[in-house]
Order: sequence, then C-alpha cells, then structure tokens
Amino acid sequence: MTLAAAAAHPGFLSPTGIEIAFVLVGVATIGAALITVTTKQLVHAALWLVVALGGLAVEYLLLTAEFIAWVQVLIYVGSVVVLLLFGLMLTKAPIGRSPDADSENRWAALGVAVAAAAALVWVVVDAFRTTWIDLDGPAHGSTEATGAFLFRHWVLPFEALSVLLLAALVGAIVLSRKRSKEQS
Repeated sequence: MTLAAAAAHPGFLSPTGIEIAFVLVGVATIGAALITVTTKQLVHAALWLVVALGGLAVEYLLLTAEFIAWVQVLIYVGSVVVLLLFGLMLTKAPIGRSPDADSENRWAALGVAVAAAAALVWVVVDAFRTTWIDLDGPAHGSTEATGAFLFRHWVLPFEALSVLLLAALVGAIVLSRKRSKEQS
C-alpha cells in the first residue's frame, strides 16, 4: 500500500469530531439500554427506552441519514413508547419497584444476550469489513432512495409490527376491563 493510498483513507489514530461524537453517543445509548433492561421500575424502563431510542436517532443523524433519524423519532420514540406507557397505565402496572420484574433466570438471559450480541457483531463486521463510506460523495441514502427500498422490500415487517402493536393495545384494554369487573 502506497503512502498516498494510506493517507486517502482515515485511520483509527486520527478520529474526527463526528467520530468522537458517534462513540460518545453510542456509549450513552448502550448505557441507557442497559438501564432499560435492568431497572425494576416499569415506568422508568419505558422512559430509559426513550433515551436509548433517541440516542439511536442521533446516531442516524451523525451518519447523515436524516430520514431514518426522523422515522426513528416519530415511529419508535413517538408511537411505540407512548403505546407502551399507555398499555402500562391501562393494565394498572405498579408504578414503584415491582418484584415481578425480577427473575431467577438473570444469568441465563445475560448469557443469551452476550451470545446474540457477539453473533451480531461478528456478522456485521464480516459483512462490512472492506466497506468505506464516502461522506463527501453523492448521497446514496436520500429520502427517495431509502423510502423506495424500505417500502419495496420491508412492507410486510412494517405491517406485521402495526398488527402486533394493535394486538398489544387490545390485550391491554381486555386485561384492564377484566380486572375492573372483578373488583366491582
């Protein structure tokens, strides 16, 4: 590799401000996600989920994928978390610490999570090992290109998610009505 070719590609020893911000936001997002899954208060878990999903939106902005960042904010932070909080309120979930939120299977769950994360990192690194993103070149992730790709190849998962969220909402309403009839 010639000296000019080595100078053309940025290295790990000279990070830019965007790369430093990306790592810092990533660490904060991972911290919020860990708090989300380890807290014993359901409402706090939902609020930390907002922080984690918002951190992902910031990461998309740093990767110059503005459309995906706004979709992240509108759909996940705006809709999914509101639906989750609405479901918690309808089912009259405990606001404080919940002994039901703890499990004896914590170590098994940690092992599965670490194995899944390792497999995901391995697959992503293997798939994108030699890929460089030219941020100064033409925009490949324009709103038109991203929208066409998403709605051509990923329509079924989007619709399945909407049906799943609707089922969760209906289930929360059914559970709350059964409890109110038993109390009267």
